[in-house]
Formats: sequence, C-alpha cells, structure tokens
Amino acid sequence: MEPTTDEALVDLVDVLLRDGAVLRADVIVTVADVPLIGISLSAAIAGMETMNEYGMFTEWDGSMRANAIARRQYAEDGRPRHRAIPSRERVRPSGGDKPDVETGDRPKVDTGIETGGDSTRGETK
Repeated sequence: MEPTTDEALVDLVDVLLRDGAVLRADVIVTVADVPLIGISLSAAIAGMETMNEYGMFTEWDGSMRANAIARRQYAEDGRPRHRAIPSRERVRPSGGDKPDVETGDRPKVDTGIETGGDSTRGETK
C-alpha cells in the first residue's frame, strides 16, 4: 500500500507562497438599520520573496536579514565566529565602499580590532 497525500492542499500552499493572494473586505455593523461601525480589512498572503517583489515588508526584511548576519558573525562572547577578513578586503568605517542604494548610507563594518583608549580619538565633532 502506498500512502495517500492530499496534494490539493500542497498545491494551494505552493501557489499562495509563490504568487500570493490579496483579500479585501468591507464590514459595516448596523443596529436598527443605523450604520454604527465601518471596517475596511485588507490582507496579503504570500511568501516573503513575493512580498518583497511587490514592495511589502522591505524595511522589516532588511532589518531581519541584518540581525541574522550579525548573529552569525558574532558568538555570545562577542568574538567573531569565523576568521577575520584580510585587511585589504575590509570596509573602512570612513566610507570606503559604495553607498547603499536605498538609503545612500555607506556600510560600516566592525573590524574586530580593539585599539584601546578613547574611541572618539581622531573624530571631528
């Protein structure tokens, strides 16, 4: 005997994650033929890649990805988990790399090198 599966549900979930669906509803609560409350509901159901393609949750997704990268780079004790990046590949905090397309900010990377002393030394205010 071969196990049976409900492929219709799997296909439905696949289509929802790949293509997405938008549900919209308008609800009006009335009492004695007098409208009291009006509610406009809208819901989008899709995979995160599809949502990002349509411009939804881009800020949330960016911050979640940045947090995940930070968690992977540093262990609980604050030391890098992986080997240090060679100095020629490091991005300088002064902005030695291309600016971010969306915000125009230059990426800043913690080099993992502790210099000691006052951290504001050399900075102009």
